[in-house]
Amino acid sequence: MSERDELLRHINDKAVVRGKVVLSSGQEADYYVDLRRVTLDGESAPLVGSVMLDSVADLEFDAVGGLTLGADPVATAMLHAAAARGRRLDAFVVRKAGKAHGLQKRIEGPDVRGRRVLALEDTSTTGGSVLTAVEALREAGAEVVAVALILDRGARGRVEQEGLEYRAVYQVSDLDI
Repeated sequence: MSERDELLRHINDKAVVRGKVVLSSGQEADYYVDLRRVTLDGESAPLVGSVMLDSVADLEFDAVGGLTLGADPVATAMLHAAAARGRRLDAFVVRKAGKAHGLQKRIEGPDVRGRRVLALEDTSTTGGSVLTAVEALREAGAEVVAVALILDRGARGRVEQEGLEYRAVYQVSDLDI
């Protein structure tokens, strides 16, 4: 079984929750995919990093991250997978708002100014979170080369309208729902 197929099995077994829920976009759905049950799982997270790296292997970037909280474990999994492959990859965290204390930074981690970065999210229905991260990254002087997600729930069109390349490992149709 490929790592991609194995990760999908983990998502279906651990992350798909059936029942009415209201998504962060405000839309209602009959199921929820709680990818943190996979991205923060000791068995699944290494697969997340490896599969995500494979999905963007043709792109040039040296840092990954996105809006906290969905993107954080994805970025961390990717930096560890990259290190296991002998590649250096930095990660960063984009806050929803700048801090009012300390260095008052909106983006935590290594400086992204002048760097080629990949904006991440675990899953997205409208693209709102990842586009918020893209805006903050651009304001900080980063070059956003693409947006990458584990699961697309419908955000592709909106993200591509912003002129961004869009990569998603899985679509809703791949899930056992």
